[in-house]
Amino acid sequence: MGHRGGGLRRFLAGQILGSLFQLVGVSLAHYPGGLSALANAGSPPWWANVLGLLGLWTGFAGAIYYAYAYGNLRSLPHQWQVRPSDLIYMAVGVACQFIVDAAYIPFHVHHLNRPVNHLFGSVVGASFVLLIIMTTFLAPIMEEWLFRGVLFRALSEGGRRGGSRASVVLGVVLSAVLFALAHGEPLQFAACSSWVSCWRRSCGERGVWCRAS
Repeated sequence: MGHRGGGLRRFLAGQILGSLFQLVGVSLAHYPGGLSALANAGSPPWWANVLGLLGLWTGFAGAIYYAYAYGNLRSLPHQWQVRPSDLIYMAVGVACQFIVDAAYIPFHVHHLNRPVNHLFGSVVGASFVLLIIMTTFLAPIMEEWLFRGVLFRALSEGGRRGGSRASVVLGVVLSAVLFALAHGEPLQFAACSSWVSCWRRSCGERGVWCRAS
């Protein structure tokens, strides 16, 4: 429990560090209204999103390192190996995004694009390219490395019944729910958690590239 608590503390530290990075950015940029105005902004400046992501990923990296260094979590063989069939999973992943969007149409749910507008609403030029790289390439890798590579495995492999079918199912569901909660979007919670559960189960023991798609 101590090892898991250490990883959780580092994850939460990333959340705090992201806010501290943004506080420094607010001070340097003399942002009107300060940090409270930035937190309520519908389309914050690009540097706020970049600093927030960097702080968050620092916490992710700390939790991942702690799990491997002190939590006795073994590295999976070939977890970084790129396979030609991963392209199929990437294509299916993109298609699933459209399916999820279509599933919400009958419910007339609004503001589903709020996370996109929050990231890119006021971004142009080089800063737009930077955020595209961070959110479409780096973010999936960091998220899957933590939620699938660490949390899922800790839940499914740990405990007295580690490795059993029930433990694997529990790990898939709980890690997906935590993944959805971490994104802080209530409207997308059901689709995000259920889709991630199915996707992680279908990817099985495949590498990071498949799961990050």
